Amino acid sequence: MKLHLVSLVALLGCGTLPAQETIQAFGLKWSVPIAADWKVESAGGVETLRLLVPRPSTAPRRPAQFAVAQTPDYLRVTVEAEMKQEPAAARNRHTSLMIAYAWRDADHFNYAHLSVDAAKDQPVHNGIFHVFGGDRVRISSNEGPATLATEEWHKVRLVQDGKTGKVQVWVDGKTSPSMQAVESKLGAGKIGIGSFFDLGEFRKVRIQGEPAPKL
Repeated sequence: MKLHLVSLVALLGCGTLPAQETIQAFGLKWSVPIAADWKVESAGGVETLRLLVPRPSTAPRRPAQFAVAQTPDYLRVTVEAEMKQEPAAARNRHTSLMIAYAWRDADHFNYAHLSVDAAKDQPVHNGIFHVFGGDRVRISSNEGPATLATEEWHKVRLVQDGKTGKVQVWVDGKTSPSMQAVESKLGAGKIGIGSFFDLGEFRKVRIQGEPAPKL
């Protein structure tokens, strides 16, 4: 695949992982705030990563409980995974999972928020969000249905182009305006999986893409 140059400004600050704990899953090492909050299980040759402790975020209002893959910073990336919300018996009022992308550091990243709520009902749920030093800001439309409508496993696919800033997410093969956005400040970065304040499970996670050119 042909590499395309991006500006120096677009790459400044990319991919510096903090001194956190690490876990191993899906053939990758992941940086996490607390390793004991996560559990890796394997059954029938399928590896599953479970988030056991929600740890709600504090101010600024943005997610923090997610694992960041220790990979190159991707200028273009496709993330595929199967995700499952926490069981109803253990569920908080809202249940959601997320994929972070264009992650530079804890203060600068974007994320796709997948929820049992439609965005029209909860505008801070079920959409694409931008974090740039402060509270998260919604950057996608409110039009679209809930994406985690059942307690079954859901197939999720995220495609991001850091050159144009475009991102789109499909859940079980379907997308909507709430799962599409354009954001060009961050460009290249790493991928993370986790939640805003809920529990959940991940399996069959694959990250493929075009690394950003080194300066």
